[in-house]
Amino acid sequence: MAMTGYERMKATLERKPVDRISYKVSPWGDTWKRWAEEGHVKIDEDIVDHFDFDLRESGWFNTTADIDFEQVVLEETEETILILDGNGAKLRRHKLHDSTPEHVDFTVKDRSGWEDIKHFYTGIDKRRYNAANYSEQKVKAKAEDRFFMWSGIVQFEIMHGITGHENMLMGMALDPDWIKDMVMTLGHMIVNHLEELFAEAGKPDGFFVYEDLGFKQRPFMSPDMYREIMMPGHKLVCDYAHSLGCPVIMHSCGYVEPLLAGMIESGIDCLQAMEVKAGMDMPTLYDKFGNQIAFYGNIDARSLEANDKTWIDKELEKVDYVLKNGGSYILHSDHTESPMVDYQTECYFLERGLEISKKYHG
Repeated sequence: MAMTGYERMKATLERKPVDRISYKVSPWGDTWKRWAEEGHVKIDEDIVDHFDFDLRESGWFNTTADIDFEQVVLEETEETILILDGNGAKLRRHKLHDSTPEHVDFTVKDRSGWEDIKHFYTGIDKRRYNAANYSEQKVKAKAEDRFFMWSGIVQFEIMHGITGHENMLMGMALDPDWIKDMVMTLGHMIVNHLEELFAEAGKPDGFFVYEDLGFKQRPFMSPDMYREIMMPGHKLVCDYAHSLGCPVIMHSCGYVEPLLAGMIESGIDCLQAMEVKAGMDMPTLYDKFGNQIAFYGNIDARSLEANDKTWIDKELEKVDYVLKNGGSYILHSDHTESPMVDYQTECYFLERGLEISKKYHG
């Protein structure tokens, strides 16, 4: 008997049997625009409905320190714009396409800079969340029998927006108590605002948190540093989620295998996205941790960008490996899908993944 999206996602995150795998795709805005121009989708169409995902997400917080600060344009060209934001960060963004901003400079470089802005994170400010949108998506998910997740960045992602990676990582090595204070202050800020949001609009079915903890072939910190500095903050958020009966999916780009034991100890229930080009390999991770967490992603997005069905099939062998060994998995690439991905390729990827699922969930 077919399961609902809610039942399927819940069982997957609890590592229980399902009737088939869940799946999701994450095209860039420019990708969706291209597909709409080609007539495959409607520009204002709900992607969850179009592809019939099992989950909906909402709730992203405004984590800027001074949310009243009006961004200042410091420099502008035909292609880029350099702004000063409410974190005191100078960021250069592309105007013509989606991209990660260039980190130019930061006001907060050390403990004294943090102390100047810490007060922004110690109270409740309901402007940090959009209760109306959260409630709307929650009601939709309930009506559609989909799994509903609060999603948002947590400590590491918030901190590097305030200090930049270099200042933050140097702080971990030279002044770890400063970074620990940031981690726990931001952790309490997150939990306190979640309590307010959920009091207004009800709790979700799960948490989807975003933390890019690694880069190519290396995590940003040692496992010992993770356990000492980051893990207590992650545990604070995961413990709160679990107190509500909510499983936690943690997204991380980069190579994080050395940190994964600590991440699991902090309380995550599923790892996403397992970036291939950074060195992450799902069968290897499954052999080490498959009895402790579910997996989500690890299909090289470059195979989709190449629109190469043979390469995609090769990538999907990793899904076959996890499923034939009884693991829990959600189908997704290891990254968001750029405009190089053809709509037909995206559909092929989903169809082939579901065909593999039928071998083990038929």
